[in-house]
Amino acid sequence: MKVILLQDVKALGKKGEVVEVSEGYARNMLFKKKLGKEATNAALNDLKLQNKHDEKVAQENLEAAQAFAKEMEDWKVETTIKTGEGGRTFGSVSTKEIAEATKKQYGKEIDKKKIVLEDPIRALGTYEVKVKLHPQVTATLRVHVSEGK
Repeated sequence: MKVILLQDVKALGKKGEVVEVSEGYARNMLFKKKLGKEATNAALNDLKLQNKHDEKVAQENLEAAQAFAKEMEDWKVETTIKTGEGGRTFGSVSTKEIAEATKKQYGKEIDKKKIVLEDPIRALGTYEVKVKLHPQVTATLRVHVSEGK
């Protein structure tokens, strides 16, 4: 019997796949636990339409991320860090501070979890910080750290 999986099933397949299983397994396990449904012509057509829609949405998200990355190339985010005598800094600039400064200066929200700092920013100057906007798109954001109080 052919079954369309509604969720990932270990050792059987992933969500949206059409698999061949015995009738008893399908009726007693997959259908009862709502892990799958029978692969009728209507259900297969719905699956095909759903896959096309998912591909279209994924493509739109990729294009939006690429456009946002291109826009971010020109940005220079200004942030401050507390300093003491001789230009010695206290603490570091966090991803949260960078995200807040970006929202304040450019009106665009960036999730702090998507900002990748290889090393903490603990000195004054300009740094290039990577931002993962999409699994296939990584943008570079320039962050200028100046002396603050």
